[in-house]
Amino acid sequence: MRLARAGSTDRQMGQAASQPIIVMAHGLAGVKEQRLDAFAERFQAAGYACLVFDYRHFGASSGEPRQLLDIKRQLEDWTAAVAYARTLDDVDADRVVVWGSSFGGGHAIITAARDCRIAAAIVQCPFTNGVASTLAIPPVTSVKLTLWALRDQLGALTGAAPVRVAAYGPPGSTALMSSPDAEPGVRAMTPDDVGVAKEVASRFALQIVRHFPGRHARRVSCPILFVICETDAVAPAGPTRRYAAQAPRGEVKLTTAGHFEIYVGEHFEQTVTDQLAFLAHHVPVTS
Repeated sequence: MRLARAGSTDRQMGQAASQPIIVMAHGLAGVKEQRLDAFAERFQAAGYACLVFDYRHFGASSGEPRQLLDIKRQLEDWTAAVAYARTLDDVDADRVVVWGSSFGGGHAIITAARDCRIAAAIVQCPFTNGVASTLAIPPVTSVKLTLWALRDQLGALTGAAPVRVAAYGPPGSTALMSSPDAEPGVRAMTPDDVGVAKEVASRFALQIVRHFPGRHARRVSCPILFVICETDAVAPAGPTRRYAAQAPRGEVKLTTAGHFEIYVGEHFEQTVTDQLAFLAHHVPVTS
C-alpha cells in the first residue's frame, strides 16, 4: 500500500505540533490523483494533516495481480493506514478522521464502526447497499458481469491470469458502472497526465451484491457526515439516507450532484465547504 502524506511537513510556524489527521481513500478502481488531492489540499490549507493512500493492486501501491479489487484486503488497508497515521509524531493519535468516497465511503463506515478511537468520519456518495447498487445496473449487463466473474473466479483457482472487465463505460456497455454520467464523470476527474487503468478483475462482481457497509452505521459512535447525492445512479441515495438515520451521531448533507459531479466545479466547492464546517465543529484545529 502506497501512502501520500500532506500537511504535516509544511505547517506554518506557531502551529501546534499535534494536529488532527485525515486518512483518505477512493472508490471503485479509483486512485488518489483522481481529485482526492484536491480535497486534501483544501483540508491542509485549513490546518489538517492528510494521509491519502491507494489500495494494494492499484495506482502507486504494489500488489499482484494488478487491478484486483478485494473487499477484505481493502478493509485491511484502511486498518493499516489508520494505524500508521497514529504512529506519526506530529499528529494527535486520538484525532484521526476517516474520509472515504464512493466504494471507499462504505469502507470508511466499517472502519469507524470497528475502531472506537476514530474521532470523526466523512463519507461522500458512499456505497452502502450491494443489492441497491446491483439493481441500478441494467439486467443484461448484470448477467454478463456475473458470467465474466464466474469465469475469472474459476480461473483464479488454477492460477490463470485475471479476466478483466471495464470499471466504467457508456450506457449499454459491459462495465461495473455504465450510468450516463459514469464515463464522462471519470474522465472529468482524471488529470490528462495521469495514467489510470480502466479495468478490474471480474471476480469482484460476485462480491458487490453481498456487501452492505451501511448496516454498520448504527455502530459508528463518532460523529459521521454523510454527503448524499440525491440523483446518484451508482450508489442510490434511498438506502444511504436510511442507514445515515441509524448512526447515533450521524449528520446528512444532501446535494443535487450526481455520483461523479461531486468531485469537480461548483459541487466540489460546496461539498468541501460543508466538510470543512463539519471538521471545524467536531475535530477543530488548535493553534
